[in-house]
Amino acid sequence: MDLDTVRHKVLKLIEGQGTDLKNASLAMGRNAAYLHQFVYRGTPKVLSEDDRAALARHLQCDEEELRHKKRPARKPRAKPVRLERVVEAPASKALPEGFSAIPEIDVRVSAGPGALHEGLEETKDIWYFPDPVIRHEFRVRPDDLRMITIDGDSMYPLLSSGDRILLDTSQRIPVPPGIFVIWDGMGLVAKRVEHVPNSDPPKVIIKSVNPEYDTYERDAEEVHIIGRVVWTARRL
Repeated sequence: MDLDTVRHKVLKLIEGQGTDLKNASLAMGRNAAYLHQFVYRGTPKVLSEDDRAALARHLQCDEEELRHKKRPARKPRAKPVRLERVVEAPASKALPEGFSAIPEIDVRVSAGPGALHEGLEETKDIWYFPDPVIRHEFRVRPDDLRMITIDGDSMYPLLSSGDRILLDTSQRIPVPPGIFVIWDGMGLVAKRVEHVPNSDPPKVIIKSVNPEYDTYERDAEEVHIIGRVVWTARRL
């Protein structure tokens, strides 16, 4: 991503203090990858008041130097790839009051590590969830939710092939650890992902529940996390 003024300032101050993103993150009370994600991946979009204060103390600068004058604009979404079949809610059917529409994504035709972030996704159906459930149980924004279907047995018996899972695509940092959907170079897969404490560069461990699949370790920047799994459903 293009770095804005505040992100450039953070890098300049860190260089001037003879420290690095990892140690500055830890000094803030955050995980080691926090500032790397903030600077290079845009997560979060802006620093919270507490984070600004903690970072300013560490870098010995005025807190206002780390404040965005306005929230950075979202990167424009790429035009969705339209393949053979797109199932959408009928135009004549109004959205039920008190519900939000959540798209179910066809993982077999959604392409690339940025599929669910850049609009390169194929919608196969629409689900309706009550707003109170989204707000109080999932604690997410409706726009950040996507539904996909599990394909494979690497997470069996926790998740079985055919189970549907709900992703919060705003959560792409594995702190705390949890079940995430990642792009593995061939498709979207569900795995348990956890950060390796004090690793430099930041590393993550990727695990399957099924013991027949190997556990492996990767640099955090090599792992394309799509979102955290917040809900699942299966046919009995």
